[in-house]
Amino acid sequence: MTDGTVNVLIVDDSPVAQMHLRRILEDDPQTRVIGMVGDGQAGLDFVRKTRPDVLLMDIHMPGMDGFEATRRVMETVPVPIIICTSTADPRDVAVTFRVLEAGALACIEKPVGREHAEFERMASELRQAVRLMSEIKVVRRWAKPEPNRPASQPAPERKPAANTVRIVGIGTSTGGPLVLQTILSGLPKSFPVPILIVQHIASGFLPGMAEWLSQTTALPVHIAAYGVRPQPGHVYLAPDDFQMGLRSDGSILLTKEEGSNGLRPAVSYLFRSLIERCGPSAIGVLLTGMGKDGAEELKQMRDAGAITIAQDRETSVVHGMPGEAIQLGGAVHVLPAEKIASMLQSLVSNSSERNGTP
Repeated sequence: MTDGTVNVLIVDDSPVAQMHLRRILEDDPQTRVIGMVGDGQAGLDFVRKTRPDVLLMDIHMPGMDGFEATRRVMETVPVPIIICTSTADPRDVAVTFRVLEAGALACIEKPVGREHAEFERMASELRQAVRLMSEIKVVRRWAKPEPNRPASQPAPERKPAANTVRIVGIGTSTGGPLVLQTILSGLPKSFPVPILIVQHIASGFLPGMAEWLSQTTALPVHIAAYGVRPQPGHVYLAPDDFQMGLRSDGSILLTKEEGSNGLRPAVSYLFRSLIERCGPSAIGVLLTGMGKDGAEELKQMRDAGAITIAQDRETSVVHGMPGEAIQLGGAVHVLPAEKIASMLQSLVSNSSERNGTP
């Protein structure tokens, strides 16, 4: 990046898509497209000669596809990679999360044409993602834990007194899918409480994410439905454009209520609901992500007697949300991604031993 200008390489096999993306990006005078190529091998060759600040990558291309290109770039000349693809193609949604495993930072829906009502919103989101990802100079990677390994963390410094842990709430944004996979793959099928998750992600990618997590972890993963009673050892993702919380009878609440900073779903809404319905019997976890959604509410959860966890800077792609919570004093524990599962097991096991499994 020179003089604040973000240099972008577009890798897409469609010349029409290349020009469409270029026009969108260069509507921002601080963004410059320095190359457009039609397959992964050409993208890899370009990056080896001229390193861009951001690589905007499609998935399905002739020759080397986006998955292999991402893997090769991250192994040799790592740069921030954003997957830009269409949710209309189920193949793209299904493979997107494999590309995130390979090292891409984020996935975003390819903007529609300029005549479409959603164009301005989607174009703005793309430009914002490119600028934000350009600031990430080192892609943090971490080893995955062995599936269902026993907890190795010391006993928590603070336990929920005589309260049984009833539920875990997790909030995350940029970089979240891979961290969620790391955490969930470290939990056993017998994990004795339900897990509710708010993940900020481009519209339409959630079904693919739920399928990917179900296939790569031991826990059943669902997109949450109104009125369903959360089951132990099951994971529930807040659906696109709905706030998620708990009703007075303990079943899942979905609502179109506006959230903080216009976010829906919002981590803040989930955490406030857990404070109201579960108090000290909840665990709150805030992971990598832009902004500060859920940070104040994590502090409120701690003040209500709940155990709270924030991801550390070293393993966060973006330390905005957890960093803000730490500054506010909202985190009982600050942990790297690979240590969070064992901490959750320890907390829930300690709770169950004292009070009986819920």
